[in-house]
Amino acid sequence: MTTLAEGVERLTLPLPTGPRHVHCYVIDGTLFDTGLGLEPPPWRELDIERIAITHFHPDHVGGADRAARETGAPVYQGALDYAQCERVWGSRDWPERIAGWFLTHGVPEAISHELIEAGHAFASFVRFAHDPNLLYEGSELAGWSVLELPGHADGHIGFLRDGLLVGGDHLLARITPAVGLYLESRPDPLGDYLASLERTAELDLHIVYPGHGEPIEDPAARAREIIEHHRERLDVVQAALADGPRSGYEVSRVVFGEQLSPQQRRFAVAEALSHLERLVREGRAARSGDARNVTYTAP
Repeated sequence: MTTLAEGVERLTLPLPTGPRHVHCYVIDGTLFDTGLGLEPPPWRELDIERIAITHFHPDHVGGADRAARETGAPVYQGALDYAQCERVWGSRDWPERIAGWFLTHGVPEAISHELIEAGHAFASFVRFAHDPNLLYEGSELAGWSVLELPGHADGHIGFLRDGLLVGGDHLLARITPAVGLYLESRPDPLGDYLASLERTAELDLHIVYPGHGEPIEDPAARAREIIEHHRERLDVVQAALADGPRSGYEVSRVVFGEQLSPQQRRFAVAEALSHLERLVREGRAARSGDARNVTYTAP
């Protein structure tokens, strides 16, 4: 445990993949996020009265059931986020469904089959808490105001109090959070994220405690940096359409390179698609195709 400020404790847990760690925070009896749950965290040694989840990604929610059982504390999670948690981690066929969806966006079958295998293997480690207390924009939890901050995850929420934001993966100091388009996700995740970042920049925040990396002491400036990053990325993605119709997979190879593992390629394709869909809404690209084959072109 690391003490960041009076009453603010940070617990850093290992991850088997990048970024190799995830932070959980204990502030005034609230445990924010729970890690993946691979290692036995010292939940019983901590004074935990409630558990709050920022978003359903496995490194944040995977240990929620264990934390709840070991502490007896109730779990709180965003309503949309929990619905997606059930859809993904509570479904036996999600890996097959998402792999089929990637096929429609040009991902080769060999990579899609590896995604199915990896999906089933990874899902076995995720133990989210069933039937949590649901939170919404404007909900209050032990003095914290709940903010809906979609983008990195559709139902991502943050917890705000006295200029301090426990932000999950909404804002990171050294890397830009992944923003991808997936099966059954909100239709314009990048547009959602840019709006969330604008909102963050306008809040009177003095610090953000993120899920990875160090605390962010100038959140408004960092939010604007990430907005500019995505504006530049949109230009790169648009340029990738100059030579004719391209699938999301083809665009990902242009923008993110050729040498990626199947898991990395999944994120690259999803990220390319979120930018392509934003370009469509801005009138800078067009989408065509059907349920079996989707491509994008310059307008």
